[in-house]
This record gives sequence, structure tokens and C-alpha cells, in this order.
Amino acid sequence: MAIYFYSSREKPYGCFSNFSVHGFTLDGFWWPTSEHYFQAQKFVGTPHTDQIRQVKLPKDAARLGRQRTRPLRSDWEQAKDDVMRKAVLCKFETHADIREILLSTGNQALVENAPEDYYWGCGQDGSGKNRLGEILVEVREALRSSNHS
Repeated sequence: MAIYFYSSREKPYGCFSNFSVHGFTLDGFWWPTSEHYFQAQKFVGTPHTDQIRQVKLPKDAARLGRQRTRPLRSDWEQAKDDVMRKAVLCKFETHADIREILLSTGNQALVENAPEDYYWGCGQDGSGKNRLGEILVEVREALRSSNHS
């Protein structure tokens, strides 16, 4: 049995979305959402990083991060999974309430039901890689083994 999530407004699993408003401090800065952190890391070492970090809404961070007028870091394809893992782990280490929700999922598969996303989500037809769901499962295991309960 899998748990499907997508919108940050869905209860109880909306907190699995990168748009959920569960901020954290990472790399010496406060990030309002994991989406802000993830998108900003595409331009690490440039003023674009701070610009993305400081926008109000995660949808704005996503829009800015996807603009290809900005200088995408050359190793992004190799780095993006590690960047996502780092952000998601920090988010769940920071917030005990959502950490409990993640740990309460037991050994169930977690699936980002994102119809347009075949990398982070399962895509429209379920054939996507679901990397966000897989990373959430990895983070769940890491939290369990570090006795964060």
C-alpha cells in the first residue's frame, strides 16, 4: 500500500510537499520551505541564490529556479538528488510534528502524485521516477536509525 501526496494543503501528508511551510536553517541561512532551498541551490555562489531565498511563496521560488535565463550550475544534474535529500532531511529534523507524521508511515511507499513531473513525481501515468518519494523513504530510515522519535 502506497501513500500518495501532492498538495501542501492535504492532510495529513501535505507536509511531504516541498511547498509546505516548514522552514529550517541550512548552510547558515533560514529557508522558508524546502522548495526555496532546492531552487536556490541551482545558482549557488551567485546573487540568484539570495534572491530566490527571499521570495515570499514557494511557487515563486519554483518559478525563479526554473527560469533558464539564470546561470544554472554546471554540476546540477549530478547534485540535485543530494541537494533535495539534504533539504528534506533538515526539514524533518527541524520539525517534530511532521517528523512524527513521516515516521508514522511505517514501511509504506511514498509517492509524489505530480502529474506533470516524471522525475520527482510519478507522472500522469505512474511511470515517473518518484525521486521525492524515494528520498522521503530514505529520510524516514535515517530518522529512525538516529532515534529522532
